[in-house]
Amino acid sequence: GPNDIPTRVGAHTDLALVESGQEQARKLGRWLRAQNYIPDAIYCSELKRTKKTAELALKEAAITEHIYPLQIFNEIDYGPDENKPEDEVIARIGKEAIENWDKNAVVPDGWKFDPKGCIQNWQNFAQHLIDDQHDCTLVVTSNGVARFAPHLAGNFEEFATQNKIKLSTGALGILEFKNDAWRVHEWNVKP
Repeated sequence: GPNDIPTRVGAHTDLALVESGQEQARKLGRWLRAQNYIPDAIYCSELKRTKKTAELALKEAAITEHIYPLQIFNEIDYGPDENKPEDEVIARIGKEAIENWDKNAVVPDGWKFDPKGCIQNWQNFAQHLIDDQHDCTLVVTSNGVARFAPHLAGNFEEFATQNKIKLSTGALGILEFKNDAWRVHEWNVKP
């Protein structure tokens, strides 16, 4: 919230969605409706904030699909930096480690996260979408997990040099499966 000290909120800090997050969710719903992106499957993490984001977005877009929480979309575990103010995190690991995380998805020392496992989760999930022939799927997750979705396109290094891999708060990425290949259609779109 506006009077809170921002902290590195991860998998073990299951906060409720603040008012500004609720408005971002409603904006997402209006954007989905305006763009005619009507998901036939909706997934989120098991955390309260992503469930509420999905619920509010769907309500705003007048979509009645069921929401499926999946552990693979939970925020990452920041280890000793969980729920700490960013200045404390930087004091522990250094500004360069944060920049390397934000630009190249290199996990800082002490964080409990497996990038290869996350990439494999995205690949398995994407195959599930193909196998079940979903036309449009909404995934509500954290930017820590979302930054690995572009690996589906097979050109992550090139993607990372041309894009900010960290999704801004309230922003979204659009990936599409076309001609038997995944591609990042849009990234860091602010509804």
